Formats: sequence, C-alpha cells, structure tokens
Amino acid sequence: MGRKWNNIKEKKASKDANTSRIYAKFGREIYVAAKQGEPDPESNQSLKVVLERAKTYSVPKTIIDRAIEKAKGGSDENYDELRYEGFGPNGSMVIVDTLTNNVNRTVAEVRSAFNKNGGNMGVSGAVAYMFDATAVIGLEGKTSDEVLELLLEADLDVRDVIEEDEAVIVYAEPDQFHAVQEVFKNAGITEFSVAELTMLAQNDLTLPEDAQVQFEKLIDALEDLEDVQQVYHNVDLGE
Repeated sequence: MGRKWNNIKEKKASKDANTSRIYAKFGREIYVAAKQGEPDPESNQSLKVVLERAKTYSVPKTIIDRAIEKAKGGSDENYDELRYEGFGPNGSMVIVDTLTNNVNRTVAEVRSAFNKNGGNMGVSGAVAYMFDATAVIGLEGKTSDEVLELLLEADLDVRDVIEEDEAVIVYAEPDQFHAVQEVFKNAGITEFSVAELTMLAQNDLTLPEDAQVQFEKLIDALEDLEDVQQVYHNVDLGE
C-alpha cells in the first residue's frame, strides 16, 4: 500500500511537538465522542477509537480526563462533524474532516486554504469515491509472518499485513479495528505505534517537485485550521 504510516505519524508528531494544537484537537474529539454516547470507552466504541489514537500520540491523561469530565458535566457546547472534499495541484485529491461550532467560519477557512495554495473545493463526493475507509494498526516486536499467524488463529481475514521500517502495519476493514487490537492484546501486545481509522487513497499520486512543495503548503494550511481534525490525500510525499 506504500503509505509509510510510521513516517507520516512521525512527521505529524514532529510538526505538533512545539505546540498544544494536537492536544486541543484530541480534546475536542474526545469531548464530542464522550458526549454522543456514554463517557465510558468500554460501552462507547467511538470514544474507544479516539482514545486508542490519542495513546499513540502520547496525549497527556490530563487532557483526556478533562475532555471526558466536560462531557459528563453536561456542557452545552456542540460541534458539527463535517467533511469537505477538494483538489490540490495537478489534480491531487484531498478530504478534510472537521469538528466545528461555527459552520460558516469553517467552510470559509477551508475554502480559503484551498484557494491560496493552488487548489479548489469540490462538491460532496467529488473525491471520496477514490478513497477507502480503512483501519490501520501498527505494532513493533513482531514479524509480518507472526502477525499473520495471530490473525489466522483468530479467524480474522484482513486486507493486508506489511512490514514498514521496524514495524508491522495491518490494514483492515473499519469494523475490524477493535477485533484486530484484541487479537494482539490477547497475545500480550498493548502498545501500538499506529491506531487509526482513516481514508486511504486507492492510488497514490507522485507530484513533480514544484507541485509537491505547493501541495505540502496546502496540507499545512488545512491542518493549521482550528476546526480541522483530519486531512487525507492521495499524494505520495516520500520519506
């Protein structure tokens, strides 16, 4: 699949290391998930997914607890989950997931980021059909053969298992996210380098250098927006 998930995660973590932005985004996402259901990850699958992701980004427990307590406290702060789709340089494709309490502000900011960086927003469904919702789970300390054996023993048929750098990455159906993790946890593996529900491009696009520089500016501009939670795309950004 060639997405190099460990490298992507390291770049995102490095970019956010000097700011509290990543924690703020997780705090908002945890709050929304906890408020939409029970504030208990064992009975709230959406919350459980977010907390698994937060763990891989080393989000402090204080951030997590504060967001859950805020949801328990009956805060009347509400957010809409909205998805925007668009095109970047050379026909590249981008999906932007947001949580917002001001739809007009968010759509204006997302459109501006596209327009100022060689792209343009499309209508709903313009690019999503070229992506697949995918569970991505990464772990270290095992070979791909050992991971495949564990999955086969549990009668789990996933999309793909490949070695990337020093980790093994499992690509699975979204509804297999928890089942795959349970297989590994039952085998004594409790730490994951990646635990994501993502939109994975069916085909990667390689851009010429000048277009890639512009594309990276577009992605940075979108990720810098307060209301943006996730940005997915089909461009191979290399190492």
